[in-house]
Amino acid sequence: MAVERAIRDGYGEALLELGKRNRNVLVLDADLAESTRSSLFARAFPERFFNTGVAEQNMVNMAVGLALCGKIVFASSFAIFATGRCWEQLRNSLAATRANVKIVASHGGITVGADGFSHQCVEDISLIRTIPFFTVIIPCDWLEAKKAVLAAAELKGPVYIRTSRPKSPQLTEEGTPFIIGKSCPLREGKEVTIVACGLMVAKALDAARALAGEGIEASVVNMHTIKPLDVAAVVHAARTTGAIVTAEEHTVIGGLGSAVAEVVAVQCPVPIEMVGIRDKFGQSGEPDELLRKYGLTAEEIYKAAKRALSRKRG
Repeated sequence: MAVERAIRDGYGEALLELGKRNRNVLVLDADLAESTRSSLFARAFPERFFNTGVAEQNMVNMAVGLALCGKIVFASSFAIFATGRCWEQLRNSLAATRANVKIVASHGGITVGADGFSHQCVEDISLIRTIPFFTVIIPCDWLEAKKAVLAAAELKGPVYIRTSRPKSPQLTEEGTPFIIGKSCPLREGKEVTIVACGLMVAKALDAARALAGEGIEASVVNMHTIKPLDVAAVVHAARTTGAIVTAEEHTVIGGLGSAVAEVVAVQCPVPIEMVGIRDKFGQSGEPDELLRKYGLTAEEIYKAAKRALSRKRG
């Protein structure tokens, strides 16, 4: 059985490693350190950790000020607060100055579960990818999250990393490459390509196995970086398989599906189907129940692949 850990765990482990390596690393959190996992850094390096309280906008501005003084700053909250509540500060204070601040937001998507729609951010990627100079990353497992945080520390400028609350399968290994802006192919096929991010990567692999049972070979691409998107990988998928499915725990408006479609429409038009949330808010429920209700399952990816194939052959 595959190891299962919460993607947010990788953030906490990476912070510990960074704290030991570099005294210029500072961490801020908006009173949610146990949930975001920045508490690991707080306990190890209390003199470099700042709990700003429930004042997320102030937290971003503090982070920018510290970064402009030469620090590498990580700031954390839930995705709904880190993006929705702080959008103006992210735009006017952080992006405009290109300060060296990394926003790492946990509890992205509907798998927050019982907390309900007010805490289930399904719009964060579309909000952030529209802001100039931001890099946007959605790791597929805890180990990739750790690598993403370590890589972000080496990249100057604003970065947004989305992590998740529930445990999920470990899909990558220590030796699996992680390069910001470079996707990771997980399965090769010639008939359709499934491009996924975050928790949906595991479901994309399950869907590909179901398709293989019918003799349909699907490629699966872990598109962990939404911005800058791996344009070359998208074009290659379009040209070699002729049909694409995207899968994300996010609204289909402005997220991974939109980013892929923007490339496909211009460079290599092929049928594309999007699996994601259809212009709706989330609601209270168990994570698995919500994923089924909103169509974020391997079965729905499988069906989307069959639709894409029928359009390709039509």
